[in-house]
Amino acid sequence: MKYKILVLDLDGTLTNSQKEITEHTYKTLIEAQKKGLKIVLASGRPTYGVAPLANKLQLDKFGGYILSYNGGEIIDWKTGKLMYKNLLDPEMLPYLYRCAKENDFAIVTYENEYVITERPDDEYVLKEAILNVMPIKKVDNFLEAIKFPVAKCLIVGEATRLAELEKKMYNHLKDKMGVFRSEPYFLELVPKGIDKAQSLAVLLKEIHMTKEEMIAVGDGFNDLSMIKYAGLGVAMQNAQPVVKENADFITLTNDEDGVAYVVEKFILS
Repeated sequence: MKYKILVLDLDGTLTNSQKEITEHTYKTLIEAQKKGLKIVLASGRPTYGVAPLANKLQLDKFGGYILSYNGGEIIDWKTGKLMYKNLLDPEMLPYLYRCAKENDFAIVTYENEYVITERPDDEYVLKEAILNVMPIKKVDNFLEAIKFPVAKCLIVGEATRLAELEKKMYNHLKDKMGVFRSEPYFLELVPKGIDKAQSLAVLLKEIHMTKEEMIAVGDGFNDLSMIKYAGLGVAMQNAQPVVKENADFITLTNDEDGVAYVVEKFILS
């Protein structure tokens, strides 16, 4: 087997428009794992938001990995071992909170299985909770409630206004932390240098594999680094144009079993 490790983004890649893994894609990935393929689920979601899909694909049985928070955490899903973790500087939190409040946006973070926010009824907070299948915990004061290490914050809101805030925050924070949108209405706030490629390099070293043995599949801006880094970088047909421009191969859409097509073409054939 030339390719031994398959890295998959989740939303818009592994899952279809209903946020589900289709039966065909599921069966194809199980068959590939039986032949020795290792799967990494690489997502901006928190770990609890990735876990249901990892369990569905039996990564605990076959020895796969979760790369959550865009690479802020890497977990060996078979052993439960935390292999890598990168946290936000807590001194940055007051600035992030102020940016959200002054612009009338909701800000969220994550504690264990909960989405933490002051605004549980905000439509974009609800999107995030539904996407990750995580309950919302309302707090009276966001800053006072955070007594735990934070891997990521998310400012959510209307896309046009959020784009303006993104520019402002990026210019202010570009030397200190990562600021980018994973969806038009989701502004990701992560530790400096966190991206999927950097974390995959850590993982590959740990498990004694090379990037030439890796296929990475994605559709969004935050997948660009891993698609350029992998031995075979694959963009979904529904990917952002810049992602497709930088891919070695373009597969079918996420509603046409694009992931299964890649596995059948490059691994099982």
